[in-house]
Amino acid sequence: MTTPIVYSSSTLVFSPFPFNSKAFLPQIHQICSSPQKPRNFSLQNGKKFSTHFTPMVSGSSSVVYAQYAEEPATSVKFLKSVDLPGCSSSLSLLGTGYREKVFAIIGVKVYAAGLYVNPSMLNELSPWKGKSKPEVEKDLALFQSIYQSSLEKSLQISLVRDVDGKTFWDALDEAVSPKIKVPTPVDESALSTFQSIFQGLSLKKGTLILLTWLEPSKMLVSVSLNGIPTKVDATIESMNVTKALFDVFFGESPVSPTLKSSVANGLAITL
Repeated sequence: MTTPIVYSSSTLVFSPFPFNSKAFLPQIHQICSSPQKPRNFSLQNGKKFSTHFTPMVSGSSSVVYAQYAEEPATSVKFLKSVDLPGCSSSLSLLGTGYREKVFAIIGVKVYAAGLYVNPSMLNELSPWKGKSKPEVEKDLALFQSIYQSSLEKSLQISLVRDVDGKTFWDALDEAVSPKIKVPTPVDESALSTFQSIFQGLSLKKGTLILLTWLEPSKMLVSVSLNGIPTKVDATIESMNVTKALFDVFFGESPVSPTLKSSVANGLAITL
């Protein structure tokens, strides 16, 4: 049986569960006419979590409620469960964070990010059951196990400011390239393919970028200027490049410490 994933941020914790919209239909008028407060639920282990629902109108006669988690520093909302291009099953949100760059001693938030994983991956991480959040966060072997898993995982990046494609790639390449000491022709080809995706693009606030690892040596890249991407823009097949990218976010010196911390907290609660 698949273990439910518990998402964690500094403001809320929840465990994904099936949502039956029909049960809410008799209450639509009441829900839409009064402010909503987080609803508390109890997990089997006795811990509580909160959920937030945002109404989205579809047509004139139906209201669909999507459960989401909000990254607190940027207010970016992430769906707790998503179906992504190239993935064989739905992925669940494990944690969120943000990337900040310093310009003239002023910190500027560039994007929010969330890590999604195949829920079955938790079975592979059972050796870390019972570990505390600090223990999980500093355990590089655990994060390498996530990377090495043959189950899908995906990093969703949501821009919180406008940036041109070249600037975005240059910042990413600056973090990735030093981790590949002696690039092979395969590595160079993969990096060139990756770079070509962003050349000439004007990435507006709200643009979503997906880095989806189907397996350790194969990663899909998808970009959408409007909502969750529905297609794959490029396939990267280089173990050195895909590992370097994963380490940029979950290695010893992550570019988003808040993301790694949130994921570690989610794992500590869930395992």
